[in-house]
Amino acid sequence: MNTLKPSERMKIPRNRAIEQSPEERIRNFEEVSKGFDEERALIEASRCLECKNPVCIEGCPVNVDVISFIRLITEKKYLEAVQKIRETNYLPAICGRVCPQEEQCEKVCTLGRKYEPVAIGKLERFVADYEMSIGGFVVPTIETKRKEKVAIVGSGPAGLTCAAELAKMGYNVTIFEALHDVGGVLRYGIPEFRLPREILDVEVDRIRQLGVQIYTNFVVGRTATVDDLFDEWGFSAVFLASGAGTPHFMGIPGENLNGVYSANEFLTRVNLMKAYKFPEYDTPIRIGNEVAVIGGGNTAMDAVRTARRLGAEKAYLIYRRSRAEMPARLEEIHHAEEEGVEFILLTNPTRIIGDEQKNVVAIECQRMELGEPDASGRRKPIPIPNSEFVLPVQTVIEAVGQAPNPIIQATTPGLETTKKGTVVSDEQQATKRQGVFAGGDLTRGGATVILAMRDGRKAAEAIHKYLQNSH
Repeated sequence: MNTLKPSERMKIPRNRAIEQSPEERIRNFEEVSKGFDEERALIEASRCLECKNPVCIEGCPVNVDVISFIRLITEKKYLEAVQKIRETNYLPAICGRVCPQEEQCEKVCTLGRKYEPVAIGKLERFVADYEMSIGGFVVPTIETKRKEKVAIVGSGPAGLTCAAELAKMGYNVTIFEALHDVGGVLRYGIPEFRLPREILDVEVDRIRQLGVQIYTNFVVGRTATVDDLFDEWGFSAVFLASGAGTPHFMGIPGENLNGVYSANEFLTRVNLMKAYKFPEYDTPIRIGNEVAVIGGGNTAMDAVRTARRLGAEKAYLIYRRSRAEMPARLEEIHHAEEEGVEFILLTNPTRIIGDEQKNVVAIECQRMELGEPDASGRRKPIPIPNSEFVLPVQTVIEAVGQAPNPIIQATTPGLETTKKGTVVSDEQQATKRQGVFAGGDLTRGGATVILAMRDGRKAAEAIHKYLQNSH
């Protein structure tokens, strides 16, 4: 129990996580943040005001019962705390690391109005890691066994969440993953220094322990179509969660030169194919001493911080708006700056310059200023005439967004898609095609892990309702 008065709780400063020093971590791929130890976790939990109206729960896309799990931490009931989180979020060790809490639960924390908000994300990670360290995970008991089979296409955060929720309800769930390993963007997109693979492996294994079957190297739309899953495999419903793995490019001259990557290819090679462990793994990746990453989101931060670890002496992040408009997490921006990344803001590349061998040697950029807000509500960048300059670089990585692979849309009659190639689904994640649901980046374009998880949860509830009503 927290015996401190609210006025005393407010005076406790927010705890900082234990972290590797920047000098040390730019030479390795080990996790940057080591999270809280027990002492820090208990002090941080004691800052919670236990509000009568806990807005932090509404601030969480999957409505984790924040106030209850933090109260359990103050009582040192760490396993009960993580079980409380898992009632609505089956991947606490992942979310505690990669979820943008500062834009969600922590953003609306009452304490944060006057002081720094409670470090809800770090507390979530603490209890999830504690459970792992003592082997305290218990597979939930499944009360009812149902005969219907549900197919999940894609094993990213939306697919994994939907699979876990349906399996807990007693359905026979099978995940089909196109790549050779499970996790989707959690595995190929997010570097080890933010999300260690062993954490992801443990979380995936816990979904398998619910009885979920997983097929890898299975491309829905090629190996089997959605129609085949219904007709030949006997599935009663399908949830499409195949993500957005097709990169956008800027369309500037020089993009076909050697040394230009999409962030998608760059990160997949490093994360999924372990290029940073060459020659132990046979997927080398060559980068120059000077690297430019274009973009301002989390993917851009991941790419530029990875480039530093692969030996880039100068790593530039080129972004066409100002720092205030950057969509990346504040923690990632802060870590990138600590690691020596140079931010070139209010700047837009106009062309990539190559030598006679078609290798990148420089990038030409133009300075920008911010005009009126555009449709997204952010101020529109406007080029400043005659402000071009050239930056010597040997590698350019573009992190300017991505779209879904069109293979499922092209092979599934009855799906409605947008101009951007995303699949249209309603509030309950149902598509125009009966029995087919969709969510995550396939319906949103590139978005956050937690929003994909929310889609997975909503889809599981909707599929359950649909299957109950089809009898």
